Amino acid sequence: MATAQDHSAAERHLGDKTALLSGQDFWTTKSCEREGIGSLVLSDGPHGVRRQRQDADHLGLYDSEPATCFPPAVALAAGWDPDLVTRVAAALGREARALGVNILLGPGVNIKRSPLCGRNFEYFSEDPLLTGVLGTAHVMGVQSQGVGSSVKHFAANNQETDRMRISADADERTLREIYFPAFERIVAQAHPATVMCSYNKVNGTFAAENQWLLTQVLREEWGFDGLVVSDWGAVGDRVAALLAGTDLEMPGSRRGTDAEVAAAVRSGALDEAVVDTVVARLRGLAARTRAEAEPPVVDFEAHHRLAREAAADCLVLLKNDDRTLPLTGTERIAVIGEFATAPRYQGGGSSHVNSARVDSPVDELRDLLPAARISFAQGYSRTERADARRLREEAVALAASADTAVLFVGLHEADESEGFDREHLLLPLEQIKLVRAVARVAHRTVVVLLNGGVVSLEGWYEDIDAVIEAWLPGQAAGGAIADVITGKVNPSGRLAETIPFRLADTPSYLNFPGEQGHVRYGEGVMVGYRYYETADVAVRHPFGHGLSYTTFDTTGFHVTADSTDIVTVTVTVTNTGDRFGKHVVQIYVAPPPCPVNRPVRELRGFAKVALAPGESTDVEIVLDRRAFAYWDITRVGWTVAPGRYLVQLADNAHDVITTAEIRLPGDTVVGAPLTLDSSIGEWFGHPTVGPALTAAMTTGMTEQEASAAAQGHADALRLLSSMAIRQFLAFLTQELPSGLLEELMAMSEAPAGPAEAR
Repeated sequence: MATAQDHSAAERHLGDKTALLSGQDFWTTKSCEREGIGSLVLSDGPHGVRRQRQDADHLGLYDSEPATCFPPAVALAAGWDPDLVTRVAAALGREARALGVNILLGPGVNIKRSPLCGRNFEYFSEDPLLTGVLGTAHVMGVQSQGVGSSVKHFAANNQETDRMRISADADERTLREIYFPAFERIVAQAHPATVMCSYNKVNGTFAAENQWLLTQVLREEWGFDGLVVSDWGAVGDRVAALLAGTDLEMPGSRRGTDAEVAAAVRSGALDEAVVDTVVARLRGLAARTRAEAEPPVVDFEAHHRLAREAAADCLVLLKNDDRTLPLTGTERIAVIGEFATAPRYQGGGSSHVNSARVDSPVDELRDLLPAARISFAQGYSRTERADARRLREEAVALAASADTAVLFVGLHEADESEGFDREHLLLPLEQIKLVRAVARVAHRTVVVLLNGGVVSLEGWYEDIDAVIEAWLPGQAAGGAIADVITGKVNPSGRLAETIPFRLADTPSYLNFPGEQGHVRYGEGVMVGYRYYETADVAVRHPFGHGLSYTTFDTTGFHVTADSTDIVTVTVTVTNTGDRFGKHVVQIYVAPPPCPVNRPVRELRGFAKVALAPGESTDVEIVLDRRAFAYWDITRVGWTVAPGRYLVQLADNAHDVITTAEIRLPGDTVVGAPLTLDSSIGEWFGHPTVGPALTAAMTTGMTEQEASAAAQGHADALRLLSSMAIRQFLAFLTQELPSGLLEELMAMSEAPAGPAEAR
């Protein structure tokens, strides 16, 4: 018989366990010697370690330890290079380990639904495949150093407006095809230590309390075996969150949520086994990320060189008329813009890094072009107190006396950041005035853009000779930009998101950022280039666009079906120019007619190759079943429609180089069994039931009568196809044989082909 002492011990044990399920403070978890679990340190962020020792926050307000600020995801994505992402992430892991961090919060793999999202700089792309491949590389790199990753923010966290409570209302097919695949790929291939749930609701239920999201999909379907951690402050109901699948509440709470969990166990509302399962996951996480040796000594100079290499490989040359770039070493160059001396190189908010150093573009240009006559004018100021007209006039005078004017413009941190969304795509007005004024007098004009989200190029783009989209390039921004401008590095970046002509052209324009607590994902799967290409909407530059200083030729394009739904693509790439360069092979798939509306083409494979002048290489890309599948809501699984698929080799999402046709048998798709409530369109359209029903209705008729009746049935179908068969029976002039409908309903239950439910 249990004694009072036994009961007291059990209570203490329960208290020890429930205490582990929330943070100790802002960045650490609790330890428990009894359970063999040590305290863990979690820290931002995706492109640099933001380790805070004293005052703590998740908005980038307080100081953190010096660290390397690598290019954020917006820039890394433009490299289309998973190997490069792995190297950068491994360096992040080393710095995290050196600073005593167990879990690095990142990468962010949310889809860029709208270019207005203030946090787009922290995300990779508008495309789920590109996002998933690069996110997988990021997690593998970080975790190769014994540090755990926290993939975020699961799920449908695609805006900052009202992000703490907005309900992202999206149909399941849209979630499965666009917003889930990056997370799914990372879970399957990289086995992340943790997944962070988002603040927002998904179809009316907070992500932290969404059992379908965190348990059914993430764990049961995808096989995730790590820890689910809340975004900071995302948990409202601790017990509901725990039941749904949120394991760890962060940060430490003063709301007494540990006691709430213990009380729920005592009352029977929460099975203690749930608590035990989470404790076991914490124990496994602590063992997985425990430092087994002395912290590594970080070579910050080597990491800075890597940051410079990565940024240079990710810059996108949007335009280069008359080979304006690269610049020669003897010309007169007017460098203009405040960002040329103090570049915008990272985003604002929780990922803001205390950079170990920051390069100045104008200084780096002077180092690389010592014989050039380089002068500088500020051109504009981020402060309202500055004399904008005077600064502009000084810059115009300098540009008029130079061979080439190089303008550095973009968005200030106050224009885009975590916590709020933009209202438009325009550059600051004073910068637009400056660009136009300089372009009118300069012999040649180059514009370098520094921004975390897409900006409009309209109103000045046609007057510019060359444009480089540098995004936010990290602390080595100056050196990387100088490397590309001078030709030390051949640009090889490609757009990971579309640059539209107008904000009103974007697919989410009428449904962003929502109203009255809801944002409706009305564009469905038609996100980014999927919409532009399908709806034939012209854009300034398509997804996948990017120029080079050399030329490439692609030949020998061949497509082979290895099985019923696995296809191998091969192509030979040759550098036909006179410079070393890198090329991105992009493979898209165009589907046959399907029961659902699908994009005209979707990226299904890519590879980046590096080639010396005259060098060739063979590229092989395997397209698996998912490359041809759509999510079928009636079968609750992935379905490959039978028919003719077009496999397309393309320069970008708009410009197809060549196409190969391949026929796939697909899945045998039969609708749900027929009932008396099924429509007459479904009855007559059924492949076996339809002909049998038609035959029964024309039994005993002459050939001429049967033909006339068949035509009548066809006319009726056009008018009444949505009417239930039970209603349709009242319109028949003859009775059907007894038991016929029951026999035909049984016939409709024939099994369909396999549906992939993973």
